[in-house]
Amino acid sequence: MKRSVVAGIDSSGESLVAAEWAARQAASLGLELRLVHAALPLAGDPAYEPVAFSWQRTGEELLQRAKTCLTSRYPRVAVHGAQVADTAANALLAASETSELLVVGARGDGGFDGLVVGSTALAVAGTASCAVAVVPPPRAAAAHEAEVAVGVSVRQPADPPLEFAFGAARLRGARLRAVHAWELPGHASWTAAAVPEEDRAAWEDHEVQQLSDVLRSRQDRYPAVPVFPDVVLLHPAYALMHSSHRADLLVLGRHSSPRPAERRLGPVAHAVLHHSRCPVVIVPHT
Repeated sequence: MKRSVVAGIDSSGESLVAAEWAARQAASLGLELRLVHAALPLAGDPAYEPVAFSWQRTGEELLQRAKTCLTSRYPRVAVHGAQVADTAANALLAASETSELLVVGARGDGGFDGLVVGSTALAVAGTASCAVAVVPPPRAAAAHEAEVAVGVSVRQPADPPLEFAFGAARLRGARLRAVHAWELPGHASWTAAAVPEEDRAAWEDHEVQQLSDVLRSRQDRYPAVPVFPDVVLLHPAYALMHSSHRADLLVLGRHSSPRPAERRLGPVAHAVLHHSRCPVVIVPHT
């Protein structure tokens, strides 16, 4: 099957915003867009058959309306829709096996829970085979330079998130903010003020140099992407949440495993997904 961008869709406004965002990504990547609507089948009792038929028709109509709307706005994107008799998480995880990018709304109805970040979004972000974008409700537009932010660990740098972030910045004509949060050895971030300034400066210079070393090869491959190294003496979750206030996209890594049962979001990514002001892409890596 041709690789594609997949968007989970239901009747919520959040999922429709996510589908629109997914269509833009598909257009920029030159890929088709697959819309997936999931609904669990009802029990086999004949009394349920009229309700089951109604649910099926509702899902088909929802997919057709979304397909018509997105095709009119993005005529170069081939848009397909599929209704799956399964849970939303299972349907999307299956779709992720042949996808470049899986897109979900941060909240949704029924199949895409109405929490701050729904359990479906958290489940697919933590276990999908491909990169997952979690799209929050739209915020008021503010004048700022186009920016993609990426979280970087200089001690365990991961290539896939960096590659995704540089590619996204190039496609968007945006600058890349490489966020590296660090702590003074033996000190929590809130006790850093007690450390002499010259010691803090020496350690920070060391962190800046390490980040520069990690970014160098990518900058050589993407010379048109302006890079802003952002070394922050702060807990990673706070540093990344703060960066989401000015970014158009935030990219994070997620340790992967050949066994889906062993895949999970780390505490930093989990916190960022709940509080980010911009779409967050979780990129699996080994």
